[in-house]
This record gives sequence, structure tokens and C-alpha cells, in this order.
Amino acid sequence: MEQITNSEPKWYAIHTKSRHEFQVFERLSMKGVEAFLPTVERLRKWKDRKKMVAFPLFPGYLFVHIPKTSQDILSVLKIKGVVRLLGSGQANPEAIPDEQVTSLKKLVESKETLDPYPYLNKGEQVRIKFGSLSGVEGILVEKLGQHILVLSVDILRQGVALRINAADVEKI
Repeated sequence: MEQITNSEPKWYAIHTKSRHEFQVFERLSMKGVEAFLPTVERLRKWKDRKKMVAFPLFPGYLFVHIPKTSQDILSVLKIKGVVRLLGSGQANPEAIPDEQVTSLKKLVESKETLDPYPYLNKGEQVRIKFGSLSGVEGILVEKLGQHILVLSVDILRQGVALRINAADVEKI
């Protein structure tokens, strides 16, 4: 691995083995690495009961906030369950803009009903002006007469959608 040195911590996406997101998150946290695993709660039904269960919003992915140094990258890659860091090769992971992770954190913390949404390139870029989600940025789309804010995570090529009042947003 070539020597990479950039001491400023940035957010990076990690691809994990299938259904290993929670274990990888726990292992990273135990090593003192700042990690973010966006989850949503869904009602899970069995024959004898129903229960709210947390599921990863983006199955197979989570985020880490680390400096872009060979040592830090290698320490993450050595975690059991980590497949790779997303980017143009193992030695060159691609940083995620802080605004995307900050907006994603706000959406998850809001406990609103979130749905995965296809990644979008086109559409109106907007920012929520009011309420607990103030400052969250995304793309405004309309579906079946309802306004939806879509937050895209570029490197994952995935997004998440939230129903909103169109009057609560401003064009960026």
C-alpha cells in the first residue's frame, strides 16, 4: 500500500460482509474509531409476536470518520467483517462530503419514516428551513401528489426519502 498522509479526518464509506454491519460498527467503536451506522426501525412479525427491529438503512454499508493515512486505513481494513473502503481502489478511498453525513444523521435522529430511494442526479436541490430537520439538504421530487426530500449519498449511489411539506424548503 502506498504511503498516504492527510491528517484531517474525513468521512468514508465501508462495504461490509452481508449482515455484518452491526458487528463491524461495534468493533470499530471498541477500537475508538468514530463510526456511523444509519438504521431504521421496522415492525418485524413472527407467528407468535411483533417487534420493532433496527435494520441498516443502507444494507452492507456504514461510515467511518478517520484521517486519510495508511495506518488509519489499514486499521479499518483489518476489522473482521470489513470488505473494503469505497473509492478508486483500496489505497485511495473517496471522502464523503461532511454535509451529506450531517444531513443523514439529522434524518435518522428525527425518527421520521425513512425509505430507501434510488440515487438521483437530477432534480431541485433544496434545504429544509424549519423544524428539527432545519439545514438538511437534498433533492425535492414529487410522487403521487406528495413532496419528497431525497438525500443522496454519492459514493454509495443510494439515497433515502422523506415526505415533507414543500413550503418548508428553500432552493439552494
